[in-house]
Amino acid sequence: MKMSEDANIVCILSFDIEEWFHENINEFFPIDEWQNQESRVVNNVEQLLIYFEEKNIKATFFVLGWIAENYPDLVKKIYAKGHEIASHGYGHKLIYSLSKNEFREDIKKSKVIIEEIIEDQVIGYRAPSFSITDWAIDILKEEGFLYDSSYFPTFYHLRYGKIDIHNYSEKQNILKLRDNFYEIILSSLNIMGLKIPWSGGGYFRFIPYPIFYFGVKKIFKVQKNFVFYLHPWEIDPFRPKINNLKFSYKIRRYTGLKKTDKKLRKFLGDFKFTSISEYLKSKKYL
Repeated sequence: MKMSEDANIVCILSFDIEEWFHENINEFFPIDEWQNQESRVVNNVEQLLIYFEEKNIKATFFVLGWIAENYPDLVKKIYAKGHEIASHGYGHKLIYSLSKNEFREDIKKSKVIIEEIIEDQVIGYRAPSFSITDWAIDILKEEGFLYDSSYFPTFYHLRYGKIDIHNYSEKQNILKLRDNFYEIILSSLNIMGLKIPWSGGGYFRFIPYPIFYFGVKKIFKVQKNFVFYLHPWEIDPFRPKINNLKFSYKIRRYTGLKKTDKKLRKFLGDFKFTSISEYLKSKKYL
């Protein structure tokens, strides 16, 4: 019997909708050159939508404002399929590299573009490379967002941000940070006191699926949900290669690409899934 058959146990499914050249490698692809690159996001997202429709799964799509601006029909299609549309900012810049005013303008621009396309409110946000900060939380709330899902309580990572959380517990990964504002924490696996990233992305690509599945079940013994994320380019082994990348970047970007699509389809069949907003509503947060 699948663990997902327990109605109280669910995977929260999310995707960060960006192109293959958006992962903070601006020295290779500055924003004024994005239009000149081969686009692969539409085909990759449409493939994901097929998988979700086959299994009647709903997910949260954190859409980059630049993507929405250039591919509005894709955003409309995602929304029409019943998925949640949230914001990934506009220009995929690390929050702590921006001033407060620059950050505010980035999220306002993205929010306006997306809301005009779907004619609905955007209530969720995820920071590029999880680069969240405390001051960003206050600005997000001021700009009308109701939740963030950017905090990764794991061991040191060069790009991840930090926020001041006093009431964090492994048993509770949805926290009220301000009045009417929540943090949906990315999942990690506690191994001998170390919080190992286990929420998707490169970790999903690197880890053999039986081990990943075991880790998810172990997390479910502590929490009633598991927060998963992935990027469309991670199911695309044929995306363009970037020359002259540092070795660590090559490992992070290319390892496991040929197997991720198959692993994802296996994962989608093994658990029960929902979007962030639907989960928050079901638990009376919204």
